[in-house]
Amino acid sequence: MHLSSETMLAVGIDFGGTSVKVGLCDGPEVIEKMPRIPTENYGSRDDLIDAIVAQINDLKERHSDIVGVGAGVPGNIDYPNGRIHELTNVSGWIDVPFRDILAEKTGLVAALDNDANCMAYAEWRVGAGVGTKDMLAITMGTGVGGGLVLDGKFYRGSASVAAEVGQMSLDYSGRVGVYGNKGCTEKYIGNAQVEELAMNLYKQRLFKDGESLPDPGACEPVRLAEAAREGDPVAIEVWEKVAMFLATTLCNVCWLVNPERIVIGGGLAGASELLFSPLRAHMKDQLSNTHYRSMKIVPAKFGNDAGMIGAAMEAADAWKEANSKS
Repeated sequence: MHLSSETMLAVGIDFGGTSVKVGLCDGPEVIEKMPRIPTENYGSRDDLIDAIVAQINDLKERHSDIVGVGAGVPGNIDYPNGRIHELTNVSGWIDVPFRDILAEKTGLVAALDNDANCMAYAEWRVGAGVGTKDMLAITMGTGVGGGLVLDGKFYRGSASVAAEVGQMSLDYSGRVGVYGNKGCTEKYIGNAQVEELAMNLYKQRLFKDGESLPDPGACEPVRLAEAAREGDPVAIEVWEKVAMFLATTLCNVCWLVNPERIVIGGGLAGASELLFSPLRAHMKDQLSNTHYRSMKIVPAKFGNDAGMIGAAMEAADAWKEANSKS
């Protein structure tokens, strides 16, 4: 059953490795954002939960028609039962019934999903993937996450860990990922890895020309995009290589599930055509004409708010489903 949540107020939680963002959403619109909650400021899991709940209850006091709260978290979850198995970048969060905790402490219907799934859900329902039956959405930042729609249904897999494209291997003897998988994609095109790639290329180029290295900040993705637009050959080469790595992984997905649309978001997607143009060229070279003609590669619509919007929409859907049975 597909339930609309485009006109219902719900709270979305975007749980990151360094901070938690809480916001009030009405479908695709973010009505209000609360101050970021730095995770490092809280010594225990319970203290952090209390800080999150305090912001939700603050929103409830000022908006009486909130129907639910949804959370997107960076780690493996038990989707049917609303439990966090483990968070990848925040210690102390192992086997936590977070959905039930949120429901109990706020009195709201609650939902829990992986953060990349939340981003993908928002883009599919009301963003760049609207109208598609087969879609892959990925988010590129500290790591690389993904969400998958197959035959008009959001697909999570048997253990709720499907579409983790960042864990797909580019090299069977390559860099080891967080789960022990060799050559995983995010170890080549995560934020830190892109900065490392840029610094190494600058070293090769500048030492050869007898020039000094740029400051480390010049290798941050935002600065690299600016430099590439100004014609910096090293920065242009960085985005070409990132596109090549990403194309290899996405082509593997295409050969398996044949999506009609690939939606790309996250901080690295801010490079726009510096990334998308070579990406499309590499994918065209690695796919059959049948594959490539049937697929579009597009930027995500909602930027950094996608996870929050998707989490809130899942909560609104959960409320409607619960009330449809009563």
